Amino acid sequence: MDLFSLTWSALRSAVAALPDDAFAEPSGCRGWLVRDLVTHLVIDAQDVLITLATPAETAPTHDLLSYWTPSPDMPDGQDPHDALIVRLARAYEDPDLLRHHLEDLGAAAGRAALLAHPGLPVSTQGKTLTVRDYLGAHVLEWTLHHLDLVAHLPTAERPAAESRLASHAPAAGPPADGLAAARDMVERRLRLRLPETWTDPDALRVATGRRPATEAEQVELDALGERGQMLPLAFG
Repeated sequence: MDLFSLTWSALRSAVAALPDDAFAEPSGCRGWLVRDLVTHLVIDAQDVLITLATPAETAPTHDLLSYWTPSPDMPDGQDPHDALIVRLARAYEDPDLLRHHLEDLGAAAGRAALLAHPGLPVSTQGKTLTVRDYLGAHVLEWTLHHLDLVAHLPTAERPAAESRLASHAPAAGPPADGLAAARDMVERRLRLRLPETWTDPDALRVATGRRPATEAEQVELDALGERGQMLPLAFG
């Protein structure tokens, strides 16, 4: 529950601090600009509010791990829902409108999460989870999308002297606790421990297909056996 608040607040703060021209930069989601990703976060915040207001009448069918379905089919921004996000994002001609909309809905979703009973079953996407597991699953969602947000932007860890945004303050990345928890969730869902020498951001990006493995990383994945050779997998 605390990690949900931590990662969600950090992601919203990172969006709020972006310069206007960052919204037209590519994101880590294939086929989406940063503005498309932020529009998706607006829809996500709305979904959190709807789900927390939809108590289930049945026992939980999923937990924070089984909520996710790893798939070899990588999203490319072309399916109808993803394409709708792109059209919606274009309607936000002023990045400030998008920032304010995310913060209005995002703050409300954050408050609703704090007020919800952890053991309450809720329904979403044909699944029933406790509030605790539903919010726990979103720690992975927020962390991956935070990595997507800054994928092509200068950060403190990855300065980009030649970037058009190099004169702006570096974008803030995900909090360390969120990265560690997200990595643990991915590894537990895959029933595979990624190499300890990999940083949490690298492990998450490679495992979920956000960047290709380097030659050396692929050798390490192959050494893990069949499960390692199956990567990357999209988490949806």
